[in-house]
Amino acid sequence: MRVFLLGATGTIGTAILKELLGTGHEVTALCRSQRSAATVAKLGATPLAGDLCDPDGWADALPHQEAVIHAAATFDNHMAAADLGVVRILLKQAEKRATPLRVVYTGGCWLYGDTGGTLATETDRFAPIPAFAWMVDHARRLLASPALSTAVLHPAMVYHAKGGVLEQMLRQVRTQRPIEIWGKASTRWPLIHRDDLARAYRLLLELQGLTGHYNAVAQTGVPVAEIAGILALSHGQTTPYVCRSRAEVLASEGAWAEGPMLDQRLSARRLAQATGWAPRYTDLRQCFPPA
Repeated sequence: MRVFLLGATGTIGTAILKELLGTGHEVTALCRSQRSAATVAKLGATPLAGDLCDPDGWADALPHQEAVIHAAATFDNHMAAADLGVVRILLKQAEKRATPLRVVYTGGCWLYGDTGGTLATETDRFAPIPAFAWMVDHARRLLASPALSTAVLHPAMVYHAKGGVLEQMLRQVRTQRPIEIWGKASTRWPLIHRDDLARAYRLLLELQGLTGHYNAVAQTGVPVAEIAGILALSHGQTTPYVCRSRAEVLASEGAWAEGPMLDQRLSARRLAQATGWAPRYTDLRQCFPPA
């Protein structure tokens, strides 16, 4: 399948790109820099120079594609506007096609809000944190278009051996500093390894009849204090952790920081039943075994 990939060199996109190429798909990847272009070309994809924030500059490439995976974000104050530009281009270009364009759009676990002891499923109403509320509307627009065949994938907190959501904690462990926990140590994070997530993207891409929302999670909810302990032991340490208050974190980091302080549990049952997907990393210790 000819696939246009947005975010090919990001934490998630890197794994998606390798998964797609490894299973025989032809990938065109949007690249903002020459360095990114060289990286994707070396892996076997076709780089296309362009900027996520200027979709008119790469829209002409879409008619030649069979599918689009949107796994990119600017993570700045203009994030919502940039994403809306992508959504509008997808809708505009799809209307010119004889057959629906397959789209896999990225949502996120933070759209469910604080689930506490409840296991969130796709039938639950979204309660997004304000910084990412726009994602719900953008997903709705894509799903409502008859010119698109859209699946919205909601990843849990994504990690890999070098970091992902765990990057700051790992940096603190490696420098023998206490691990900093935002909010309460009992807060639970749903987790997924990026390689498992990449397979979920690929399966939803290929099974074009599947539309709607799908959660991707391997561990439904792991206390942050337990995560910190596992990372410390993987480096032969018993590094203590310190907690920063919610108010302090929001004041210093901004509104997006509400996300990591959500107490969440998430289910991937729908994804598993629809695609046969099953995670290979079902315990954080598989990636970070005790030293």
